[in-house]
Amino acid sequence: MITGASRGIGLAIAERLGSLGARLAICARDKARIEAAAAGLRKRGAEVFATVADVTRPADATRLAEETSAALGPVDILVNNAGLGSFKPFYEFGEADWDSMLDTNLKGVFLVSRAVAPEMIRRRAGNIINISSLAGKNTFAGGGVYCASKWGLMGLTGCMAEDLRGHGIRVAAVCPGSVATEFSGHSGRDPGKLLQAEDVAHAVAAILTQGPTSFMSEIQMRPVAKP
Repeated sequence: MITGASRGIGLAIAERLGSLGARLAICARDKARIEAAAAGLRKRGAEVFATVADVTRPADATRLAEETSAALGPVDILVNNAGLGSFKPFYEFGEADWDSMLDTNLKGVFLVSRAVAPEMIRRRAGNIINISSLAGKNTFAGGGVYCASKWGLMGLTGCMAEDLRGHGIRVAAVCPGSVATEFSGHSGRDPGKLLQAEDVAHAVAAILTQGPTSFMSEIQMRPVAKP
């Protein structure tokens, strides 16, 4: 199950995991985009269940887990990728902006993970991967609200890992720097010097293909060339 999978990093992860033989459940808020993504994945030979879902809504998170299990079976892998980003001085944000970013980047991870965890616990197996950011490890001007969401996500991820590792479930965070996607503007920067969505997908695949006794809890990613 991959949230926010209609484009960018989420779609790249879906393509990579589909190529490894995973059956895919993908969701996003835009119906046209998620259907187009599903069609492209099916052309690549993947089995896909696609649905519209808003991860900030508890009912949608529950429905997503239930419909995925009905369509494909129990969720073995959850990639919490859905996210928002906006960058300007904190005092220029409104309360609604704060709520939107924190709800998507942090609350959504909690809601969807909570929806799939009981079945993973029952089966004593599973992987949850949260797509965080280097903004969850560092601070910078204009990043106050985004950094707050990602620092919170890093704390949540660590605690989830401790709550679930005794049940045979691994929880990890992938923390990329700037990625060349539509997510946020990179005006004036050479996209060839940014991380690519496929780089993040590679990190996710590395976590999922590690040995059964190891626990890769965090991957930090930077481009080789400084943008």
